[in-house]
Amino acid sequence: MMKRIHILLIGVLFSLAASAQGPKREFRGAWIQTVNRQFEGMTTDYMQKTLTAQLDSLQKGGINAVMFQVRPEADALYYSEIEPWSRFLTGTQGQAPSPYWDPLQFMIVQCHRRGMELHAWLNPYRVKTKTSTNLVSNHLYFREPERFFVYDNMIFFNPGIEKNRQFICKIAADITRRYDVDGIHIDDYFYPYPVKGEAIPDEETFRANDMGLKNIEDWRRYNVDLLVKELHDSIVAVKPWVKFGVSPFGIYRNKKSDPMNGSDTNGLQNYDELYADILLWINKGWVDYSVPQLYWEIGHKAADYNVLVDWWAKHASARPLFIGMDIERTVKNPDPSNPNRNQQIAKYRLMRSYPQIQGSCQWYAKLFVDNIANYRSLMQEVYHRNIALQPLFLFKDATPPAEVTKLMPVKMKEDGMVLCWTPPAYEGEMDKPVKYVVYRFNEGEEINLNNSENIYTVTKIPFAPLEVYNGKKKFVFVVTALDRLNNESLPAKVAVKL
Repeated sequence: MMKRIHILLIGVLFSLAASAQGPKREFRGAWIQTVNRQFEGMTTDYMQKTLTAQLDSLQKGGINAVMFQVRPEADALYYSEIEPWSRFLTGTQGQAPSPYWDPLQFMIVQCHRRGMELHAWLNPYRVKTKTSTNLVSNHLYFREPERFFVYDNMIFFNPGIEKNRQFICKIAADITRRYDVDGIHIDDYFYPYPVKGEAIPDEETFRANDMGLKNIEDWRRYNVDLLVKELHDSIVAVKPWVKFGVSPFGIYRNKKSDPMNGSDTNGLQNYDELYADILLWINKGWVDYSVPQLYWEIGHKAADYNVLVDWWAKHASARPLFIGMDIERTVKNPDPSNPNRNQQIAKYRLMRSYPQIQGSCQWYAKLFVDNIANYRSLMQEVYHRNIALQPLFLFKDATPPAEVTKLMPVKMKEDGMVLCWTPPAYEGEMDKPVKYVVYRFNEGEEINLNNSENIYTVTKIPFAPLEVYNGKKKFVFVVTALDRLNNESLPAKVAVKL
């Protein structure tokens, strides 16, 4: 059976190879969650080895951004003077890891070393999940219980209280200030997912400060709108290059609720049940990117992947749009046009057919690493076969860094030939070169920097080892600099015989 699967995979790879050239710029993310307890109680050494192995596999599979969950329930998988250490790290909330280490700082270093972005993933409102045991004795919940409510046996910050918005923004600004993150990322949990027969206990808060709104549902949406805008502003005020992104539930509204803007679906709605007006945030520029969780399969009766990809592409591309992909559902469901294979090929073919969609994010990283149903293999050999740079965020910064100088090959005694250059000078942090793209062309070949197949490597350091042939083969190498928002400098080039 395994031999037959392997032969089928080779056939698929061969048939797709001709059209496999991916875009030069594409967001290729993966979520590493901690709330699922996959790391809880691990020793420092073992967790570091586990994360390192995951990152190695993700890099091999072409992933260029990691969403690492560092605040699953008003706690911290990083050093914080504001919130307690997470139980999802040590097993006990408030207990520091021993031997001491800082998972967020570790992940930033490891991701950047591999050319990946690191987005710190926060859950804004959740304080206690159903599986949580005791909160640490000095938790804010015990000091100021009036700022929280209990719903479905979970504890949440009350979004209607201004002090809570200020506190959550303080957390995001603190992380942004102290860590070299590329992004701050929030997920789909705003007001709690509804439970039949249980009302959200915020009527008293609404009556005390309705902000001029007569409808409690409009008031709840306004509360979340304020948080999103203030989060964005808090992050930008500290480091304007750090991206703020949201990964909403996959349905904005159903057509029966909103014939003009709704999708042809029949499921839970961001706007109506979670009080999250995603389109408002995108169109107002309060988020820098969105990653809707389109976890359903093609042909799902209530929420068809095909329908939702089309809807998001047409309604939500005022800011960079990436698609959240559920690996397990993708590989467990057959392709309607070819029942002998799963839906991975069909989903990616559809997603890449929309120019408004600039990438994807994998739910979740561990399944990608485990390569279930050869999912990672297909990404590595086809859809992520070539290196991709991150999409541009021209509304944040459109000025490229200056070009590199003194580009030349240098012969090293032990390391063979190395391509070296001098980094460009810069005045401000926004113009600072942080990575370099090295392109390689055969002698006489057209210099085309738009074709991802010509990217030889991307590196953080101002040199790159070169593959040596017979000493007679001639190439042209081109080097460009990238700033923090991946704006690309003018090229420098040099001819090299290898």
